[in-house]
Amino acid sequence: MTYSEATEYLFTSAPLFQNIGAGAYKEGLGNTETLDSHFCHPHTKYQTIHVAGTNGKGSVSHTLAAILQSAGYKVGLYTSPHLVDFRERIRVNGKMIPEERVVRFVEEERAFFEPLHPSFFELATALAFKYFEETGVDIAVIETGLGGRLDCTNIIKPILSIITNISFDHVQFLGNTLEAIAGEKAGIIKADTPVVVGETGGNPEVRRVFADKAKEMHSSILFADELSHPKVEGELKGYCQEKNTQTILTALDFLRGTANGHSDRATLNISEEDINNGFMHVCELTGLMGRWQTLSEKPLTICDTGHNVGGWEYISKQLEQTPGRLHIVIGMVGDKDVRKVVAMLPKRARYYFTQASVKRAMPATEFAEIAKEHGLEGSVYNSVVEAYEEAKQQASENDTIFIGGSTFIVADMLESIS
Repeated sequence: MTYSEATEYLFTSAPLFQNIGAGAYKEGLGNTETLDSHFCHPHTKYQTIHVAGTNGKGSVSHTLAAILQSAGYKVGLYTSPHLVDFRERIRVNGKMIPEERVVRFVEEERAFFEPLHPSFFELATALAFKYFEETGVDIAVIETGLGGRLDCTNIIKPILSIITNISFDHVQFLGNTLEAIAGEKAGIIKADTPVVVGETGGNPEVRRVFADKAKEMHSSILFADELSHPKVEGELKGYCQEKNTQTILTALDFLRGTANGHSDRATLNISEEDINNGFMHVCELTGLMGRWQTLSEKPLTICDTGHNVGGWEYISKQLEQTPGRLHIVIGMVGDKDVRKVVAMLPKRARYYFTQASVKRAMPATEFAEIAKEHGLEGSVYNSVVEAYEEAKQQASENDTIFIGGSTFIVADMLESIS
């Protein structure tokens, strides 16, 4: 079996959420616990940090991993979704899991896992946890897939839990109020384990959900948006990174044992130099892509994976500050709150409506009709590459091209230039 055959098997035999959405979601931890027992509970052999949240959890996870690597730790990193290659999800010190290990996992274990009918994410999580054990990581940063309470990563016993923020996304699974979504995310808070909440958006009910859960679990809790840390210069330039930075620095207070008034049973040796190096070299150290990523200077060409209302609150503001005329290559998936996002898009831009190469993608013609209702002007293109090529033709070297709206729009773009 080749690597491409192995990944095709995983993508087609087990439901892949990024392709089909709700049909891939499996509630409950039964399969995860069965797989975990089969592999002899590998996540118990190393320390873990658990990261949940609606937006920002990828940037927070990668940056924490970069800081820990800078401090000399061997670091596992498990994130989702991938943009170009499945192996982006599973890294050790920034290096992707070898193709051969993915192949061997499928060949050796399919007889065991096929009768379970697991989801793709359940299998990917099992592989990640096992691979981190095999490679002898000191600590692994584990990002949840969807939610928290019933997410299949939620079998770990971390030294720290992090919840970046709460906004409306995946409401069909997590609830249609912010308090309900917060309750699902709060499910990663473990007994006697400190927790950092990045931001509550000034919502006292959301804050109460987290505070009550931490009290119930006898866990120390810090709200990053209620604290102040010195500014840290970082490689990631998106406006949202200001909030992410505060979340990371508050997490480091716990990890370094410097959180005022809180004891930390797992103090790590991390210097200020390690912190600065991690922030400044996160992409190089971890392979992070798609976060306000510059693809070209003339014209300035940016891509960003922000794909919901919470993400576009920052992207829209940042786009208003870009030079020249704005050209936006955009598409979304049909299970997002498309109309709310469209209402936030800049009116001064020329639009190139398209769709990503996944089944969940909203047809570009349908998206263009919604955009037209909001006074946005543009044309429809069959693919991301076709839309981008036209944007390049229309843009002057002093203009700005933005590519986004969906993680999968960015994925198609990056794959075309990889």
